[in-house]
Amino acid sequence: MNPKEFMDQLNKAQKLMNLEKYKEAIVILDKLKEIEKNSDYNFNYGLIHTLYQLDSNCRSNYNQEIILTYIKKISNKQKLISLQELNQIIKKNEELDMDEDILRREVELLILRNLLTGTIKNDSIIIKSS
Repeated sequence: MNPKEFMDQLNKAQKLMNLEKYKEAIVILDKLKEIEKNSDYNFNYGLIHTLYQLDSNCRSNYNQEIILTYIKKISNKQKLISLQELNQIIKKNEELDMDEDILRREVELLILRNLLTGTIKNDSIIIKSS
């Protein structure tokens, strides 16, 4: 794959992210990371930096989307859930196993973005009614 094709695929992934189609974007980004890793071509730093920045942002947004979905479901029944319990629910239903520190960071970002009304205390999320 030449640099122009690579950049076209990065742009396609970015457009999917803008449409909040994170899972589709992740598939493209994973393929690009594999190409970059196994290619004899030496892609320039800016292109590779963009790839990994988009990948990080996309995965974070995808995680936050899933977390928010489950917290909203849980908040109808309870106002407190441990990070470990939330992680187990997500792992069971989405086959997505996040490190607890990543889960905590994603919840903190949701709170900072005002997408989740609540706080984290110790290892639990206290969900406030919105």
